[in-house]
Amino acid sequence: MSIRLYTVIITNLLNLVIVFACPLASQTGVQTSTIMDSLGRRVKVSAEIKRIACMYAFTGHVVAMLGRADDIVAVSNGLKRDVLLSTMYPAFRKALVPKFQGAVNIEELARAKPDIVFVGVDTGGNKAEAAKLDACGLTWLAIDFHSMQEQRQAVALIGRAIGASDKAAAYNDYYNKCIARAGSAVAATPHEKRTSIYHATVEPTRTSTRDSLPADWIRAAGVVNVAAREQGLLDQNHQIGIEQIILWNPEVILVNEPGVAEQIMKDPKWAAISAVEKGRVYQLPIGISRWGHPGSLETPLAILWTAKIVYPDQFRDLDMKAETSRFYKDFFNYTLSDHMTIQILEGKGMRLTKNRKKRQ
Repeated sequence: MSIRLYTVIITNLLNLVIVFACPLASQTGVQTSTIMDSLGRRVKVSAEIKRIACMYAFTGHVVAMLGRADDIVAVSNGLKRDVLLSTMYPAFRKALVPKFQGAVNIEELARAKPDIVFVGVDTGGNKAEAAKLDACGLTWLAIDFHSMQEQRQAVALIGRAIGASDKAAAYNDYYNKCIARAGSAVAATPHEKRTSIYHATVEPTRTSTRDSLPADWIRAAGVVNVAAREQGLLDQNHQIGIEQIILWNPEVILVNEPGVAEQIMKDPKWAAISAVEKGRVYQLPIGISRWGHPGSLETPLAILWTAKIVYPDQFRDLDMKAETSRFYKDFFNYTLSDHMTIQILEGKGMRLTKNRKKRQ
């Protein structure tokens, strides 16, 4: 038997396994709407969405915010690590986890019987993964964004798909107001006098690219992102050498991963940097997500928090504790305790480690 024939037989057998593992779709007579996802696919979506799978963490955050948390039946493993999310919505603890470290277990996903599946473009744009979803007869939408505008569009898309457009619009309206509030407060500060910052994502020497959501919201906060000036210096993993960071000499350093701020402050290689000398290395808050992360739902809050940290005189009337409490009450209908609010703002104890044995 030739290798080519053997490959064809194995592929067909796998497809048969997928088909028999998947429930048959039964949507006859149900009203649908056509939605274009982030891959440009036009997808017919049922008006009767009762069971939702979120294979991209951001979509789980949005579905919860839009009032449909109890309808989530499957999630990516990252959503299980969000302490605040699991506290707000016990349904997340019970949901199946058909996706772990990038791979989708199609049989496990089918067992959840979702009416709609939200995936990231890393999954939807992968021909093999997309073929599995299609072979199973699942309705799926790929979600992606790299700017504040695209993020708002993604929220609107998800809202339309699950029948919660009004709530999505309310969030986007708040988002717009946060951008405007920060912009008006720093408008009088000339660009050359604005504070320079370095944004560390996950690791001390990993940062955000120029064409990314973090770079966009950092501009909105009225600060100058040193890494955005010379993108050619970043490697394919967005890493930059400490020597270059020293040359940039940022006045403020923001980090979004617990423990990184302490690591930077203690490492003698960073000691000569202005931000370190003056003790202006800050842990970004962590709530539902790490504020300001490339997939963060709390981007509007990250804008306000950063603007106040950097320009306290222009934001004397901004009480971030009150703003934070109000955000989760308005959009998640959840009342934070004072202790929880402080934990969020300090970025402590809000995410489980990957092995889920302890909190970081």
